[in-house]
Amino acid sequence: RCQAIQNQGSEHIHHRGVDDMHQAQQRAGWRGIGHAAKDTGSAPSPTRAARCHRGLTRVLRYTDGMTDAAPSTLTLRSPRHWPARLGVLAMTAMARIPWPWQRRIGRLLGGMLALLAGPRRKVARRNIALCFPKASEDEREHLLHESFADLGIGLFEFSRAWFGDIEPLANDVQIDGLHHLHTLLAAKRGVLLVSGHFTTLEVCGRLLTRHVPVAGMYRAHAEPAFEAAVLAGRLKYACAMFKREELRGAIRHLKQGGVLWYAPDQDMRGKDAVFVPFFDIPASTITATHQLARLSGAAVVPFFHRREGGRYVLRIGAPLENFPSTDVVADTAAVS
Repeated sequence: RCQAIQNQGSEHIHHRGVDDMHQAQQRAGWRGIGHAAKDTGSAPSPTRAARCHRGLTRVLRYTDGMTDAAPSTLTLRSPRHWPARLGVLAMTAMARIPWPWQRRIGRLLGGMLALLAGPRRKVARRNIALCFPKASEDEREHLLHESFADLGIGLFEFSRAWFGDIEPLANDVQIDGLHHLHTLLAAKRGVLLVSGHFTTLEVCGRLLTRHVPVAGMYRAHAEPAFEAAVLAGRLKYACAMFKREELRGAIRHLKQGGVLWYAPDQDMRGKDAVFVPFFDIPASTITATHQLARLSGAAVVPFFHRREGGRYVLRIGAPLENFPSTDVVADTAAVS
């Protein structure tokens, strides 16, 4: 979203409309509804059963929802995938470093990134100036420095969420508003849990799944070996994972009363986007939250999370009232 402010996003992600996606999926022979734990033929474990809906556990399979066939293990052993596999091994090793040391090393890595990534530092500095025009120069530079420090720590958080143990992090977590999710789940109403691409998104998402079953919507990584490893890591704690193209499966999950994490804060540069205020600056924003709520009847619930020192604070807001309305622009502005 910060890239969208000054129109300097480095990648343009194609985003079809909901109806167009359905038609394209039908033409391509799309048949699944997402990823879930691999079916071993045995009954789900009590842990899995506690996290996932019984219906989803029965219906979803690892390969059923894949837009493309899952790459074989033999294919992933090809030398061209070795760099990605080495990266996964490195992140697995990083995930085992004690949490206090991860924070210290992460801040150092973030400082190095700020020095080496000159163009990105320039973009970040400009966006901070646009978003906080009343802040002093010293305050903006401090925010810039802390932003890159968070990026460094975020690398360890991603590693720990996907490939490590979060028990040391779970000992000091504050969750506000969890009753909103419990009330909606008791009423068997789907929940579209709207958040943003914060650096803490993966670790806080995993922390939340300790209390409620949550599925996620994501954009697949271009490198198959890395994508397979990350997907396997996510499925250790998420009920199911839906690619961004698998809207039909995501909607079915919501209609069945599931919770779906979704972050609409990227500039897709597609036709299903409108300009609404973001930090009082018009920014291109996708309308998918309105469309998903309209098609599924799910409640839209805001989800915020942050790290404060070595602890995490998760805040779940009340469901948005009168959402969706007939005004897609007003709904998108409310989410933004």
